[in-house]
Amino acid sequence: MDYLAYLIDFILHIDRHLLEIVREYGTWTYIILFGVVFIETGLVVMPFLPGDSLLFAAGALAAAGAFDFTLMLGLLTVAAILGDTVNYWIGREVGTRVFTEGSRFFKQEHLLRTQRFYERHGGKTIILARFVPIIRTFAPFVAGIGHMHYGRFLAYNVVGGIVWVWGFGLLGYLFGNLPLVKKNFTLVIIAIIAISVLPILREVWCARRARCTDPGPTS
Repeated sequence: MDYLAYLIDFILHIDRHLLEIVREYGTWTYIILFGVVFIETGLVVMPFLPGDSLLFAAGALAAAGAFDFTLMLGLLTVAAILGDTVNYWIGREVGTRVFTEGSRFFKQEHLLRTQRFYERHGGKTIILARFVPIIRTFAPFVAGIGHMHYGRFLAYNVVGGIVWVWGFGLLGYLFGNLPLVKKNFTLVIIAIIAISVLPILREVWCARRARCTDPGPTS
């Protein structure tokens, strides 16, 4: 419970925490950011790390001179692409065997939710999922399970990684230091999170609606 409270505090006040990390570790912060993005996208057990808000906050700090903007986003793009690649091959090698009922880390509902996302959007899921927490982490894993052709997956992976990292990074760089945004940074982060989870809520609503309208088997 203490870990959950800390994680929530870190996400909501990521600008302050990230600035503290920069002051404490200096240039090693690049490696820390690289690790966070890689782990969130590459390890199925860590879908709740703050990807979108982290990129936005890092962009804002880069505008304030804390990072070399191009170097930072270049490294994080590599981290995002490598993370999805590792996740794809884990899914391809391990498959659905890890999604046992009652598993603490591998939730079957996350797998099913991602599969529905695939059914709706096809291969573009690899790109679109970059902007959806949880789905972002499970999409390459499911692509591996489904044995999507690796060349096709890689193309979507590279495009998605570039658009995601540079999109949120540029938003933070351009707008993160505006007085109104800086004054209400926590609210901005909450808004980013809320907008990011809208596709998940839509998928859940559609699934529940389908169950409610399903007449069931007929005799």
